[in-house]
Amino acid sequence: FEFHDVFLNQTACWRNIPKEVWDYTIGGYQVIKKWLSYRELELLGRPLTSDEVREVTHMARRIAALLLLSSDLDANYQRSRETAVTWNERNRSVGPCLR
Repeated sequence: FEFHDVFLNQTACWRNIPKEVWDYTIGGYQVIKKWLSYRELELLGRPLTSDEVREVTHMARRIAALLLLSSDLDANYQRSRETAVTWNERNRSVGPCLR
């Protein structure tokens, strides 16, 4: 396994972030890196708040959970596709929520 230390400043960092978590992308952007880039000291004019620092930790944990669950999520998606109802005009009368 490969890990990264992500530095908040000269003395504080998030240690041992798994490479897969750090490299996780949505829309072609590394999620954590992009989130932090919008909160750099020069842009905000202030350091991160303790809530913002905690958010990075929570974000890393959520991404790790997604990665650990990915095969189960993929299998569930495939089962859903196989059993999905095709929408057509005949389905309109299925119930009031579908109108």
